[in-house]
Amino acid sequence: MSTNQPVQAAKASGGDVPDARRLRTILIAVSVALMAVIASVSGLNVAQTRMAVEFGASQNTVLWIINIYTLALAALLLPLGAVGDRLGRKPTLVTGLGVFGAASVVAGLAPSAEVMLAARVASGIGAAIIMPVTLAVITSTFPEEQRGKAIGVWTGVAGGGGILGMFLSALLVDIANWRWLFLLPVVLVLVALTTTLKSVPNSRETSTHPFDTVGALVSTIAVIGVIFVLQEGPERGWTAPATLISLAIGLAASAGFVAWELHRRDASLLDVRLFRERGLADGSITLLVVFGVQAGIAVVLFPFFQAVLGWSGLLSTVALMPMAVMMMAASGLAPKLAAHIGSRPTMAVGIALAAIGLAAMALFVSADGGYLTILSGMLAMGIGMGLSMTPSTEAITGSLPREKQGVASALNDVTREFGTALGVALLGALLSAGYRNAIDNRLHGIPQGAADTAREGIANAVEAAGNTGPHAQDLVHAAQQSFIDGWQQAMWAGVAVMGALFLYIALRSPKCPAPAVVDETEAAEAVAT
Repeated sequence: MSTNQPVQAAKASGGDVPDARRLRTILIAVSVALMAVIASVSGLNVAQTRMAVEFGASQNTVLWIINIYTLALAALLLPLGAVGDRLGRKPTLVTGLGVFGAASVVAGLAPSAEVMLAARVASGIGAAIIMPVTLAVITSTFPEEQRGKAIGVWTGVAGGGGILGMFLSALLVDIANWRWLFLLPVVLVLVALTTTLKSVPNSRETSTHPFDTVGALVSTIAVIGVIFVLQEGPERGWTAPATLISLAIGLAASAGFVAWELHRRDASLLDVRLFRERGLADGSITLLVVFGVQAGIAVVLFPFFQAVLGWSGLLSTVALMPMAVMMMAASGLAPKLAAHIGSRPTMAVGIALAAIGLAAMALFVSADGGYLTILSGMLAMGIGMGLSMTPSTEAITGSLPREKQGVASALNDVTREFGTALGVALLGALLSAGYRNAIDNRLHGIPQGAADTAREGIANAVEAAGNTGPHAQDLVHAAQQSFIDGWQQAMWAGVAVMGALFLYIALRSPKCPAPAVVDETEAAEAVAT
C-alpha cells in the first residue's frame, strides 16, 4: 500500500460512513469495553487483605491473583490484535467480551485461590482480545476529521479509567463485599456487548500471507519474561535466580523476535523496520515514559494518603479523582490543540506540564500541610499526561497500514503495560530505598524490635508504634518524615525522566504524518473487503 494512514471509514467497514449518532454509539461501545478491562487492572488492589483472609492465602498468592491478569493481558496483546484484524473486529470484540464477562462471573464466585487464579488468567485472555480491537474499531471506522477526537476519548479512558475503576471498586468494598468488585466489569461488559451488537460495524483485512505463528509464540515468551521480572523483581530481589533466569529468557526471546520479524519482512506479525519511522518510535517512547511515570506516582500517592494522612482506601481513591478528571479532559482537548499548534508542540507542552507537576509535588509536599500541598502538582500532572497521550497514540496508529490496525493498537497497549510495570518497579524501589536510608538516622531511642519493623515500610512503622509506649509519636513522626524524603527522591527521578523525554520530543520528533491520499484502486480493494 502507498499509505500508512488508515483509509476512510466507509472503505474500512465495507459500507457507507456511519452517521454522527451511530459513531457516538460506536465510541460508547468501545470506551465502555475498554473501561471494563482497565478497571480490572487496579480494582483488586483495594481488596488484598480481605482476599487473603477469606482464602487463607499468603501475600505472595494474593499478589499473583492481581498480577497474573496483567501478565496474561500483556503477553497476548500482539498475537490477538493480529487475529482480530484477520477474523473481523466485531466478532472478535464480541468474543472477547464474552470470555471476559464469563471469567469475571467465575472470579466473583470463586471458592478458592486456585479458582480465582484460573479466572484471572481467563480474564486476562479476554482483555487481550478486547483492548486492541477497541482502538482498531476507531481507526478503521471514524472519518479522518473525527478520528483524533475519538482517539482522545479512548486515551482519556485508558489513562483515567484505572483511577475511576479503583474508586468504584473501593466504594463497593466499603458498602458491600469485596466479591462485588466483579459486578462492575460484568455490568460494563453487558452494556458494551449490547451496543456492539447493535452499532459496531464489522471490518476485517485479507492477507496473502499465513499467520505468523512463530512470531506470535516468541513475542508471548518475550513479554512474559520481561513483565515477570518487573513484577517480581522488587519482591524476590533483582539478583534472585528466578529473576535473572526470567530476564535472560525475556531478552533472548526479544532478540529472537526481532530477528524472525526481519526475516519474515512483509509477512511478519510486526514489521520492526517501521520503528525507523519517527512517528512510531517517538509515539511508543512517549507512551512508555508517560504511563510509567503515571503508574509509579500512583504507587507513591496511595501510601501517602493512607499511612501519612491516615485516610481510608475509599477516601484515598477520591483524592486521586481530580488528577483523573484533568487527564480525561485534557485527552479530549489534545486533538483540537494539535490541530492549531501541531502534534509535536502539543506533546512537548504536555510533557513539560507533567514534569512541572512532579516538581511541585516534590517541592511542596508536607505531612503537616496534607493534601493541599500536592493538589496543584497532581492537577498539572493530569493535564500534562492527557495532552501527551492522545498525539502519541495517533502517532502509533498512523504509522502502521490499514490492515495492521489491530497490531498497531496492540503495540500501543503493550507499550502502556510495559511502561506501567517499569514505572511501578523503579519508582516504587526508589521510594522504598529513600525511606530506608532516611529512617535509619531517625530511630535513636526507639526500641530495637520496633525500629527493625519500622525499617520495612511506613505502614509497618505505624503499626509498630502502638507498642512503643511513650515513643509512639516519635516513631510515627520519623516514619512520616522518612517517607517524605523517599517521596521526593521518587518525584525528582520522575522529573528527570520527563525532562529527558521533553528534550527528545522537542529536538527530534516530527509532527504526526498528514493524511495520505488514497488512490481509487486501494479504495476499491478496501470496499471489497
